[in-house]
Amino acid sequence: MIRDQESFYLFLDTLRSFVRERLVPHEERVAKEDEVPDELVQEMARQHMFGYSIPEQYGGLGMTTEELVLAAMELSQCSVAFRARVGTNTGIGSEGLVADGTDEQKQRYLPDLASGKKTGSFALTEPEAGSDATALKTSARRDGDHFVLNGTKCFITNAPIADLFTVLARTNPDDKSANGISAFIVERGVAGLSTGKPYDKMGQAGSPVSEVHFDNCRVPAANIIGGTEGRGFKTAMKVLNKQRIHLAALCIGPAIRMLNDAMAFVATRQQFGQSLMNFQLVQAMIAECQTEIQAAKALVLQTARQRDSGEDVTMNASICKYFSSEMCGRVADRCIQMLGGYGYIADYGMERFYRDVRLFRLYEGTSQIHQLTIAKHSLKQAGYSVGK
Repeated sequence: MIRDQESFYLFLDTLRSFVRERLVPHEERVAKEDEVPDELVQEMARQHMFGYSIPEQYGGLGMTTEELVLAAMELSQCSVAFRARVGTNTGIGSEGLVADGTDEQKQRYLPDLASGKKTGSFALTEPEAGSDATALKTSARRDGDHFVLNGTKCFITNAPIADLFTVLARTNPDDKSANGISAFIVERGVAGLSTGKPYDKMGQAGSPVSEVHFDNCRVPAANIIGGTEGRGFKTAMKVLNKQRIHLAALCIGPAIRMLNDAMAFVATRQQFGQSLMNFQLVQAMIAECQTEIQAAKALVLQTARQRDSGEDVTMNASICKYFSSEMCGRVADRCIQMLGGYGYIADYGMERFYRDVRLFRLYEGTSQIHQLTIAKHSLKQAGYSVGK
């Protein structure tokens, strides 16, 4: 749902210009320095990028799901590091509070997240609890008006620079199911909280990711999201359902960018006395890329509108994330092929995107986990009883 088409499309035009004029020229710098410069972070904050989906009463733009994915498709047509810098605030780092937080929690934390004054992070994954998220071992033991957290999280985006962490921990050690898990807001600076050294990753330079450690970390009981124990896993699923649609849109932007860059290359590159774009097998790759991009865009927009209308989009969110992330990988491979040897050279930028987008198929549910989710929901809808 787009609330005001005229003003929103004006916003998209402004965002498109900002991405091309202010962010794209700094891509190589971000890759070499492995961070997004503070001046660009401040510029992104002035563009309200940190608060896209945070409600207006807390300083955000209050975007609907459809508006959010359209903005994501524009923002992600530059280095992945830029959208990752703001993505946790306007996605998984704030969505738990938006979905289930108490009024007091929302008033306390959301304005700083929306403005970019503070950076949020979502700490769910553990060394032995990734796809099987209910297997998490991080514990939260009640001690009076506090909980004492112990455990380790891994692969946490923006953890090295985060000020606020949404942390999933087991508050009921006797209940090994999802019902024994609660969600907490933990602030940087609390004794017992520390973050590890940023990983040296295959790609996505400029987007810091690390472990998060809890060593007798005391957190006020008032920081349980929603104020109720045992609802953390349900909160996490609400976060991920929306974020998977959002992430699917964030897979489409890089695919658009890579195809545009590849077409610009083959239009000017000469072989056998003519432009590469005139060769039919090159045109076939262009057609395959464009078709898959348009299919992903239609799928994501349809699912976003379904979510905005209140429909259950659990299966379709998985379909969006699965198809779009796999699509982006195929587009990256074809675009490298279209550039030939130059696609393998860092100076041309395509190899960076090739490495950056590989992660899309892993986080927020691997492709294989989404295949299982899609299949189980399909079988249930057809009336079959599906085992675990």
